[in-house]
Amino acid sequence: MVVNKSKAAFRTIAEVAEELGVATHVLRFWETKFSQIKPMKRSGGRRYYRPDDVELVKTIKHFLYDERYTIEGVQKLFKEKGVKNLVGEEIQKDFFNVPEIEPDAPMREFLSGLRQKLSALQHSLAAAVEKSKQS
Repeated sequence: MVVNKSKAAFRTIAEVAEELGVATHVLRFWETKFSQIKPMKRSGGRRYYRPDDVELVKTIKHFLYDERYTIEGVQKLFKEKGVKNLVGEEIQKDFFNVPEIEPDAPMREFLSGLRQKLSALQHSLAAAVEKSKQS
């Protein structure tokens, strides 16, 4: 079941495995052989692959399965030519780098009101916490 996610979305190991057509244990094994694969791990050890990780494992799969390299051969290739040269310039790109936009007057007014509401909520929560401590 492939879910339509944006390019910048994190993916579970199962989603990446399905997309690549490999088993999840293969991806975990590749993590032990390629230090460049560093999925984010959340509580319980659940892996979340960043877009860069997905591109990297696609490249590794290509060299192993299509080009018929050995794991040692791919490691040597990464060391000699560099991961960025093999995977492409997209690797290590900050997918969450949003260009700064100067908000117009209505947006500034909206954001100012939102900031005030959040501040009031923060004070209310702090007061409620303090009251519960006294009880």
